[in-house]
Amino acid sequence: MRAWLLPEGCESFGQLYLGELPDPTPGPGEVLIAPKAWSINYRDFAVAAGKYFGGPITQPSVPLSDGAGEVLAVGEGVTAFQPGDRVQGSFFMDWVDGPQVMGRALGDGKAPGMLAEKVVLPAHGVVKVADSLSYAEAACMPCAGVTAWNALFEGGRPITAGSRVLVLGSGGVSMIALQLARAAGAEVIATSSSDEKLARVLALGAAHGVNYKAVPEWGAYVAKEFGGAHKVVEVGGVGTLQQSMNALASEGEIALIGVLADGDPPHPRQLMMTGGSIRGIFVGSVAMAIRLNAFVDAHAIKPPIGATFAFEDAGKAYAHAWGPDSFGKTVIAL
Repeated sequence: MRAWLLPEGCESFGQLYLGELPDPTPGPGEVLIAPKAWSINYRDFAVAAGKYFGGPITQPSVPLSDGAGEVLAVGEGVTAFQPGDRVQGSFFMDWVDGPQVMGRALGDGKAPGMLAEKVVLPAHGVVKVADSLSYAEAACMPCAGVTAWNALFEGGRPITAGSRVLVLGSGGVSMIALQLARAAGAEVIATSSSDEKLARVLALGAAHGVNYKAVPEWGAYVAKEFGGAHKVVEVGGVGTLQQSMNALASEGEIALIGVLADGDPPHPRQLMMTGGSIRGIFVGSVAMAIRLNAFVDAHAIKPPIGATFAFEDAGKAYAHAWGPDSFGKTVIAL
């Protein structure tokens, strides 16, 4: 089978190469999947740069956590799936439900990666895709989709109709969160440095757009102009966290997801002023993925796909996702 690989000691996605590996077979409790589509997340660049948890890759490894495809075969003892089922992988292969399990994570250079023509996964780490989604759309869900779902609906302060949700930027997590929040009846505020991208975000259903270059103190602006956010989908990290804290409504929550922006550590005083909280988000469980897919089907949600590339052009897909023209999800498809 063909598979894209990152070499031992990889330092950049530019070192990605297409190779051949033996066809895998499923053992007891395992499922053999033929992926049809994949999507790229920011985390995949950290893996390629050797900056993910555990450091540089120590052996040639198949990248990507996000893929969706068809079951080809199942191993002994597997009854939940059968050949022909449409499925996706779970980012954390062993976090089925309950408290967070920091176990094997797809595409991290140690666990299996999805960017291959065939992949074997444990049956407990496989999820049936939403019936209403194509393979390309379903491939956007394992990391970005589940992360957005966890941020909005899990934990102690889930959003409800009438909540105000602040999403940062126009990446995959933020754009899927926008759609999930709108389907739940929430009002969405979005930030971007690009007026052109803000126009696209407003067309997807955001009520307000804020250009953070034109409004450097966008956190205080959101609090003053719109009453603050009950939930902030915080993909920036320490560099934007103070602004997100300033944007909180009374008893709002920051769902802390990303590490995109460097900067000075925030002062926690603002949390005291609002009774706000910060909850760390690291994707989610199989059970969350199942709840997400049911919600997607119920509300006809379609994740925004900004660009699609052929399997043979995976390197170009990485370059696009890393560049300034990316919007929503970048997908690779057969």
